[in-house]
Amino acid sequence: MQLVIDFKKLSKNDVSMAGGKGASLGEMTRIGIPVPPGFVVTAQTFDRFLAEADLTQEIEAQLDKVNYNDANSVDNASRVIHGLIESAVLPEDMAMEILKHFAALKSSLVAVRSSATAEDSSTASWAGELESFLNTNEENLFSNIKKCWASLFTPRAIVYRLEKGMRKTKVSVAVVIQKMVQSEIAGISFTVHPVTQDHNQMIHEAVYGLGEAIVSGELTPDSYVIHKNDNRIIDINIATQEKMLVKVKIGNKWIKVLKNNQSKQKLSEKQIIALTKICQKIEDHYGFACDIEWGMEKNRFYIVQSRPITTLKN
Repeated sequence: MQLVIDFKKLSKNDVSMAGGKGASLGEMTRIGIPVPPGFVVTAQTFDRFLAEADLTQEIEAQLDKVNYNDANSVDNASRVIHGLIESAVLPEDMAMEILKHFAALKSSLVAVRSSATAEDSSTASWAGELESFLNTNEENLFSNIKKCWASLFTPRAIVYRLEKGMRKTKVSVAVVIQKMVQSEIAGISFTVHPVTQDHNQMIHEAVYGLGEAIVSGELTPDSYVIHKNDNRIIDINIATQEKMLVKVKIGNKWIKVLKNNQSKQKLSEKQIIALTKICQKIEDHYGFACDIEWGMEKNRFYIVQSRPITTLKN
């Protein structure tokens, strides 16, 4: 059993081991997309962790007790399962292997993200159901990995599995660990316009600071619409942004955007075209419309996630 696997050794076929997110990051790394380096703590590692800590039956017993019509019952099961997972100790060989790969990244800070093995398929998009932890250091690495594992059992995720008819389907979770990008500008790109559903248009959304602010819906982003046939920019909407999310010594913090920059266009036209070419390469490779998360640090774009757009009619 492989406890930990480098992105370079993963492909899109490794969802059962690396989850949707991990497999996608591995696939993009292989085809030369600028992905921050990283590795995946495999889903099988999580399964072994549960087995060695004698938690597998205990968790099933908690889920069997749930009355899905009673929110308190769901919350209570979730709280108990979180406590069980977060208080259990990682086996020594597992801990050593994770630390070895962490050291190889040569980065004091990493992003730690859940990656469910049922994630991002067209029938069950787990996006937004599971946890991510930015700016994680060596000290809280194991704690955040266990929180990612536990996030398979948030109240929302428990109900989601039932709604999707997956209560008894085996769903595991891998954990993606990658070098942290301290983005000055971050955003989301859709390689097919999600509103008009026009397959000839791509749209980029951009904010100052870390990308969590746009994913969580806290900020209104700039939006740039591009015609894919000739990379022509056909629409630019600039949003005034007064605050941005940045890394501080412990965690993240909202700070004021400089007055001169608040109403400025976030990405230049040259940068919009450069981002378009990266996103087009991803879509061409996969052969389907993609929802792509990115960050720009020191004028360089990094792709941190790509998944199918699940809302298109065709």
